[in-house]
Amino acid sequence: QVQLVESGGGLVQHGGSLRLSCVVSGGTLTSYDRAWFRRAPGQERELVAAVTSNGRTTYLADSVKGRFTSSRNNAKNTMYLQMNSLKPEDTAVYYCALGGAGSFVTQQYAYWGQGTQVTVSS
Repeated sequence: QVQLVESGGGLVQHGGSLRLSCVVSGGTLTSYDRAWFRRAPGQERELVAAVTSNGRTTYLADSVKGRFTSSRNNAKNTMYLQMNSLKPEDTAVYYCALGGAGSFVTQQYAYWGQGTQVTVSS
């Protein structure tokens, strides 16, 4: 029912910027807690950003704080991750995710995007 389609990944040099998009269908974005995860090769999945459905509670990993911003456009049913001042250590596959109430706390999300590769060269 709920489907997430990601885009916006690519290759960028150190210090550059990318904006990831995640278009949601089959559900209303405002009804879900949302999150962005990333997984680097050989590494465990890392929570990058998360927001409750009402947008009142947010989380950013220390490693990206001050550089990344999560947002959404309710009219377009789309969530975004703006990534600035990118570093080689940001290289990973990035995933958007949605979950019901409580997902923000449990970090367990029911619906996932297909992933988009972000590669930052040094």
